[in-house]
Amino acid sequence: MEEKKQKNIHDILPVDLIQRILLRIPVKHLGRLKCVSKFWYSLISDPDFAESHLQLSLAPTHACIYKKASTEAYLFHLEEAFNGDNYEVKVVSFPFKKKPPSEFRVMGSCRGFVLLSRQPHFFVVWNPLTGFSKRVSYSWLDIVHRNKGMYFHFPGNARLYGFGYDTSRDDYLVVIAWHDGDCQHLDCLSLRTNSWINLDAALPKPLGFMEWVSHGLFLNGSIHWFPFSYSRGSHCYREGLLTFDLKERSFSNISLPEQLIMGGPATFVILGGCLALYSQCYVERKTDIWVMKEYKVQSSWTLYEVPYLISKYLCLSNHSDIFALEPISVSSSLKFAKYNIREELLQHFTCPPHLRHYTFNHASYTVYTESLLLFPSNSKHKDKKKNVI
Repeated sequence: MEEKKQKNIHDILPVDLIQRILLRIPVKHLGRLKCVSKFWYSLISDPDFAESHLQLSLAPTHACIYKKASTEAYLFHLEEAFNGDNYEVKVVSFPFKKKPPSEFRVMGSCRGFVLLSRQPHFFVVWNPLTGFSKRVSYSWLDIVHRNKGMYFHFPGNARLYGFGYDTSRDDYLVVIAWHDGDCQHLDCLSLRTNSWINLDAALPKPLGFMEWVSHGLFLNGSIHWFPFSYSRGSHCYREGLLTFDLKERSFSNISLPEQLIMGGPATFVILGGCLALYSQCYVERKTDIWVMKEYKVQSSWTLYEVPYLISKYLCLSNHSDIFALEPISVSSSLKFAKYNIREELLQHFTCPPHLRHYTFNHASYTVYTESLLLFPSNSKHKDKKKNVI
């Protein structure tokens, strides 16, 4: 009697259903699922699957990476930290072959890639999940400054900078606005071609006219910067958010809430895929959050009041839970808090005692959504202006 051939999962479920199931699995588990079969390995490794997973995943994994020392960082998976008492903070090594001779900073993140700036004049793009890294020089800016008797220090000499993705060119870009004397410059580093491009887009106003938070945030194909000015001891934000469209290579403004007059400085963040501003009111011991629920729709700015003082908002998970850093003293451990959109405090997570807050003095960090995305391969197109050294 012949033995019946054992059916595998592909004989039971159609391929498109298997793909839809995999798209709903947290990205951290997909690496192990590659070992199920050659077909699953091919499916999960496909760039289109990685893109779809980032856009459609019902359970995105939010990671917060803190610079610890010259070669290491602390990595927190925010959702996991609140799921039990046994969560261990991970120590990860930065992708440097040798110990850096000088300082570096975590500059931002985009689509699962973290941007590091390493002195004297290098960027490193790194995907902590896949281990991919790429080093690119920005020594061209230093050469320009040295010819004028100066040295370029990033980010100190950059009036504006940002890290984003141009979907029309499949390219990750670092945009830097700087000036020398009466001249202002806008340059863009293409990480696909390893080249610098001078952008003709004119800034709406001279860089020195308005103070800006120099670090821009990427959302919906544009990098956004937040202005701030002072008026009679209060913080009045008359200018809108400055945006730079990476596809069109042009600037525009997004109006802020008309009622936005705060007694303290506001902080600009991205929460749940929305532009958001928050500020603390120490007298009433609360935090006000303005969220633009529909992108570029002025009337969609909505105010939320959280009856707690919060140090830093980090991310919005599952469209309901807000993760944040709590105010702490220099000698205490780093503390995270989870709230929900009903303004209720749900949980605390305190880092182990050996991770004292003083470890993070002058530290840099970023929160990013983990992804399996591959980095665009180098293009054969030549640089229009200058090549990276």
